[in-house]
Amino acid sequence: MNKLNIKKIMALFVSLTLIFALAACGLKGKGDLSYVKNKGTLIIGYTNYAPMNYYDEDGNFTGFDTELAILVCEKLGVQPEFVEINWDTKEVELNAKSIDCIWNGLTIDDERKATMEITKPYVKNAQVVLMKEGASYTGTESLIGKTVVAEQGSAGEKTILEDANLSQANYVPKILQTDCLMELKAGTVDAAVLDLTLAKTMTGEGTSYQDIVIVDELAEEYYGVAFRKGSDICEEVNKIFDEFLADGIMEALAEKYGLELAE
Repeated sequence: MNKLNIKKIMALFVSLTLIFALAACGLKGKGDLSYVKNKGTLIIGYTNYAPMNYYDEDGNFTGFDTELAILVCEKLGVQPEFVEINWDTKEVELNAKSIDCIWNGLTIDDERKATMEITKPYVKNAQVVLMKEGASYTGTESLIGKTVVAEQGSAGEKTILEDANLSQANYVPKILQTDCLMELKAGTVDAAVLDLTLAKTMTGEGTSYQDIVIVDELAEEYYGVAFRKGSDICEEVNKIFDEFLADGIMEALAEKYGLELAE
């Protein structure tokens, strides 16, 4: 075999390798529905975040997302398996198939839509500024140079880093949103930027944080459930969401947990 033929064979081999690699990328997530149904479980990544996924006073695991996920799994014909995750590495766990979805009040944005398959919006949310009752606040400019916390990797963190005034605060990332509330209650920080859904549930009269108040509402946003990029489960879940909206199940759950559905 001469050198010319060897070069042609090598070129053909490289071309075929690239074609197969591209095909594999295109098929990423396409067989997720079959994969999940074959193993009989949908592994749901969550963090302890009321009112979406949390343990109540009696130690029962509950929440809007928890109940909704269980109902959706019934429709899909699989068992839900809830696995607590580190929110900062959620996409790593998703792509490694440690979990099959992130179902935990995930804010939809363009960056996440580029790397994950996300359902249509189903719950409305906003980022809010919380402080101790009686604290002076005239707008985000009053927090310049002050200590502000948010959950690492969250929409709250993004809001702080992108806001002209909050970006000039001393930002301290925390593992969980509840950690932020504890710091605020202890007086070790001046303010926290958290999800409205959590803030409404965990602060005010009758809660452990009754002296913590919402002083400002910032960017409005929406929640979605995230699957691996290209996952065919996402389309099925969207269809089920439509059914639950039509028959009032979604509205009843939202009312139960004090949430507002996406329009």
